[in-house]
Amino acid sequence: MNGILATFRRELHGYFVSPMAYVVLAAFLLINGWVFTLILGELSGPQGPPLGSPMQLLFSNVFLYLLIFPGVCIVITMRLLSAERRSGTIEVLMTSPITELQVVLGKYCAALAFYTFLWVPTLLYAVILQSYDAVDWGPVAAGYLGLLGIGAFFLAVGTFASSLTRSQIVAAVTALAAYFFLLLLPTLMEPSVIDPGGRAVLEHLNLWNHLSEMSRGIVDTRHLVYYLTGTVFFLFLSARVLAANKWR
Repeated sequence: MNGILATFRRELHGYFVSPMAYVVLAAFLLINGWVFTLILGELSGPQGPPLGSPMQLLFSNVFLYLLIFPGVCIVITMRLLSAERRSGTIEVLMTSPITELQVVLGKYCAALAFYTFLWVPTLLYAVILQSYDAVDWGPVAAGYLGLLGIGAFFLAVGTFASSLTRSQIVAAVTALAAYFFLLLLPTLMEPSVIDPGGRAVLEHLNLWNHLSEMSRGIVDTRHLVYYLTGTVFFLFLSARVLAANKWR
């Protein structure tokens, strides 16, 4: 546990002393604010029935999951292990009294903490809406839980991609390919699968199914298990990659 905490503090400090962290925060809030403004404009238009609450539409926005999520998670994770390998400091970590899993968990938890920090200012959207009309905080909490779950999953994928290479660019491209594979492949394959068992598997792997229900305030343990198992799987792979490279 001490090894995880030491790695966590070191990595989190690295985020907040880097100018890139504040660039990411500013860009993230600007894009999110722009999307939220568009949603409010659409809902206040004269034609068409309400499509849902503003926060629900924000959480279920396709633009958010196809562009913002992959981009933010890649920037946060692409340097986690690849930079250590490139600079040679990973060897120092590996020879200290700390395991590969502790290194991975410490760095990953720092990435998750920074990711969570990015979303905290968006709570102001709900607070502002509350001043004009009643906000149902249950679905809002479920939406943020979904954002945390999918973010934890994506960050684990990015951590794994970063463990595979010394190059941050290669790590970023690998993570991007993995994200779109997870987001799009089950959706594209599902219509062509006839076997009921295969369709059930693809439906469970389909991220859109999990995201759409969470955005509507539906908290199902199947979604949480999906995010948790995916996160644990990719973190385990990351630790195994570090262990395999330890003796090279």
